[in-house]
Amino acid sequence: RGKILNVERARFDRMLGSQEIGNLVMALGTGIGREEFDISKLRYHKVVIMTDADVDGAHIRTLLLTFFFRQMPELIEGGYLYIAQPPLYKVSRGKSEVYLKDVPSLEDYLINQGVEGTVLRLTSGEEIAGADLTRVVEGARTFKRILEAFPTHYPRGILEQAAIAGAFDTGAADGDLQGVADAVAKRLDAIAVEYEKGWQGRITQDKGIRLARVLRGVEEVRTLDGAVLRSGEARRLSQISGEHRDTYRNPSHLVRKEREVLIHGPVALLEAILAEGEKGLTLQRYKGLGEMNPDQLWETTLDPEARTLLQVRVDDIAEADDLFTKLMGDVVEPRREFIQNNALNVENLDF
Repeated sequence: RGKILNVERARFDRMLGSQEIGNLVMALGTGIGREEFDISKLRYHKVVIMTDADVDGAHIRTLLLTFFFRQMPELIEGGYLYIAQPPLYKVSRGKSEVYLKDVPSLEDYLINQGVEGTVLRLTSGEEIAGADLTRVVEGARTFKRILEAFPTHYPRGILEQAAIAGAFDTGAADGDLQGVADAVAKRLDAIAVEYEKGWQGRITQDKGIRLARVLRGVEEVRTLDGAVLRSGEARRLSQISGEHRDTYRNPSHLVRKEREVLIHGPVALLEAILAEGEKGLTLQRYKGLGEMNPDQLWETTLDPEARTLLQVRVDDIAEADDLFTKLMGDVVEPRREFIQNNALNVENLDF
């Protein structure tokens, strides 16, 4: 019933006054507190946390995990605590239905569908298909994820073409940077419509790249400053783009049946494959478990024969204690630092 109290920040007496926590303790039957808690009185061998498969659901799940870790760690140590895995999506094709638990699972499904019967035809005449195409698309997926970690004032399309041109390669800023700037401008012209061409690149004082063009008499300027060319995100983008640079050096064509899409970079490839994978499908997104009818809820989340449960385990008590303190405590700075350091490692964030 909504979000429970964050016990990491609450006094024990306030926690006991919470109706939601009181109901939970009563249902479990164990009591609470050092003197009252008795694991032998636990009424259930499986205590299942079941929340919506979105960001709000994840927050509620985290609050519940904080409560159990701080107040009833014996449930975790005894292997009694589980997390249900309700789906976020239902994909239908004809009479076939598939439930997918999150965005990465949906992308996995659409990529598998989109790659089937699809060929990436390079300018050289080489054709990439099947498992080889899947590997290239997975590289594009990683590329896009890293791209999204850059500050939002850097246009994604320019960052993408700059990476393919080698602007983020180690030593590029200290070598022929003007040559790199020219290469980026050339690539931007290649993807622009005729009346939007005219990009020019030059070096800035901080050894960055200034890109400019004139549109309808007005100069448009985009700058990749020296700091971003040498940033950690730039190194990661260089590494992943370098693995498939030959694939994107020249325009290629994604061909499936009678359809053909021009590809200038990894983002365009990923989007085209996902679009192909979605053709012929009906996609339904569940905001919450309440949107499912009883049969769907049983089939996806409740049926012991078909449901997916994750057992909650803590391998390192000290590390877990530190993590709960950082993420759920009152001090902001350690939480901000943790999020910044781990932003690129997120795989199951619901957008």
